[in-house]
Amino acid sequence: MIAITPQMRVLVAIEPVDFRVGIDGLAQRCRAVLHEDPFQGTVFVFRSRSHTAIKLLVYDGQGYWLCHKRLSQGRFRYWPQASDGVVSAVLAHEVQVLLSAGDPTQSHAPPHWRPVGGSRGPRAPAAVLRGGDGAGLGERACVP
Repeated sequence: MIAITPQMRVLVAIEPVDFRVGIDGLAQRCRAVLHEDPFQGTVFVFRSRSHTAIKLLVYDGQGYWLCHKRLSQGRFRYWPQASDGVVSAVLAHEVQVLLSAGDPTQSHAPPHWRPVGGSRGPRAPAAVLRGGDGAGLGERACVP
């Protein structure tokens, strides 16, 4: 299984698809129905009509990954909805819950990452120069 990171864009197709189609059929569905380019590295998630299987399609720069999960018991009870009825964007942790046949709306995940400070960028605080402090660091040791 490929790792789905928080930086990846994940789109869930709302309508079920015929799972007899392979990579080419799903890539065509991405273009024609979802209006998305399957070569952009987006993770596309599709479900079967019976709600017992999920397929993930993603292009990694060299080729396509096609992952298929079929439940041995039960069905995927939750499936995202969208205002346009075609595709829904989800976060990486939500698709992990979805792949476990769970409901991402019921998971108590922390909010999406945001910068803590307003004026400082993503860099760490600047190191402070200080004199000898008895720790053996020397006269102008650089200590964070």
